[in-house]
Amino acid sequence: MLYPLLFAGVYLSHIFLLRLPYYWDEAGYYIPAAWDFYRTGSLIPQTTITNAHPPLPSILLAGWWHISGYVVSGTRTLVCMVATAALLGVYKLAKTLTNIKVAAVTVLLTATYPVWFAQSTLAHADIFAAAFTLWGLSFYFDRNEMAASPEQQENSSPSTHKNQLLAATMFSCAALSKETSIVTPVALALWEFASLLKNPRNQPSRSTHGGWLLALVTPVLPLAAWYGYHYHCTGFIFGNPEFLRYNATANLDAFRVLLSLWHRLLHLTAHMNLFVPVVCAVAAYRIPPVAGASKPISQEALKAGAIILFANWIAFSILGGALLTRYLLPMYPLVLMLCISIWQRHLHRWGLLAALSGAAFIAGIWINPPYSFAPEDNLSYRDMVVLHQQAVGFIDQHYPGGTVLTAWPATSELMRPELGYSDRPVKTAALQNFSIEQIQQAAFDPGAYDVALVFSTKWKPAANHLNLGWLNESTDKRYFDFHQDLSPSEIASLLHGEIVWQAQRNGEWAAVLHFSRIVEANLILPARVP
Repeated sequence: MLYPLLFAGVYLSHIFLLRLPYYWDEAGYYIPAAWDFYRTGSLIPQTTITNAHPPLPSILLAGWWHISGYVVSGTRTLVCMVATAALLGVYKLAKTLTNIKVAAVTVLLTATYPVWFAQSTLAHADIFAAAFTLWGLSFYFDRNEMAASPEQQENSSPSTHKNQLLAATMFSCAALSKETSIVTPVALALWEFASLLKNPRNQPSRSTHGGWLLALVTPVLPLAAWYGYHYHCTGFIFGNPEFLRYNATANLDAFRVLLSLWHRLLHLTAHMNLFVPVVCAVAAYRIPPVAGASKPISQEALKAGAIILFANWIAFSILGGALLTRYLLPMYPLVLMLCISIWQRHLHRWGLLAALSGAAFIAGIWINPPYSFAPEDNLSYRDMVVLHQQAVGFIDQHYPGGTVLTAWPATSELMRPELGYSDRPVKTAALQNFSIEQIQQAAFDPGAYDVALVFSTKWKPAANHLNLGWLNESTDKRYFDFHQDLSPSEIASLLHGEIVWQAQRNGEWAAVLHFSRIVEANLILPARVP
């Protein structure tokens, strides 16, 4: 009964984002992969490089396109539906572990948290994986020993086997949405195994822990089957070698892992104004509980939650070439639920802290923090998409036959009309980014392009503004592919071009450059036929 109400809130709050063309990894992999499955039925992408990502998002997207038609607004509507399902899972989980008030506030703060809000219309695998993971957790925690009060224990599901089956199904779907989702059930399986060893002679406890252990390792099987199928079709288990190097093998450096642990800790406690509820919870915890306070989250649930957060913190400090916050998407509701339960237990007017946190989150949706971040963490991604849409439209109108020098993801935006930027494919010459090294390399072959589309690849504070991340720039450049984009005027000067269009929105910028080439033409007569 709550689903229609939640969906209406998610859909209406994102109504002005539903027609935006596809963004970044959507354009680079997820939409092309789903597009290939939609047209050919192949689970292995044909028009983009396969990364061995599991196919469930492609299957769900393609199935939905057969209903809605292949339109961007249809895709974003489906993602809103998935995000709503995830919020409903958050509500069930929080209601099981705490009470209805905490559950309701957890849902509201999760929905307005900038990272979650931005991802609620983006067709990345992470929102699908988050929805299934949160539902899996809601069934896992629906146990007598996890409930916070006797009333909740009485209302807990009487069928342990049913919950085990449902949790195994949800975690399996999460693993088939994003391979890294396997971290959560495996971490819980290890926890259940440790609990099993603690009570080797207690037959009821042994049976319960053994059943959950089996349910939690089950998701490994469909994921392994997918990798086996991928190896059979491509000869690679974990995607192409460059993808594996960038996201795994190149990350096994001790200093890089330590830096990643620090960054990930900030992502889980401070990023995009998350520090507001966390600091409030730390302060409130130092105050004695109020008289008649509700029961706290049970110790067993707290231990299991800590295992989940710790495992994801460690795993995503090692895996992934880019430290994208959407990888941690299902962890944010857990952090918020813990904060809100502490507020309620230690303060009478805890609703004021909820309002303060909500205001901070809503501000973070539009106001950028004083450090570099991925535009997809708030509505900066919309600014980037709009600028790219305008730039591609300008190129289509004024240089329809030109070859465009640009970097990913604009290469995909120009070459693939199905992404919503152009009505026809545009020939491109690719750069890795717009650093001085890449621009100097392009200057050696001026005849390979006629036009350039340059843009900001990362958001960072302006030179005359507060920048809390300036101390990390050297290490970020070495370990996390951070680079300094040249300005349009600098690029035009190095490539001897002219800026014919440029615009900026809230720190994001894009420009189109044109190059007037002098060409020496010779008339070569055809050979005389004897």
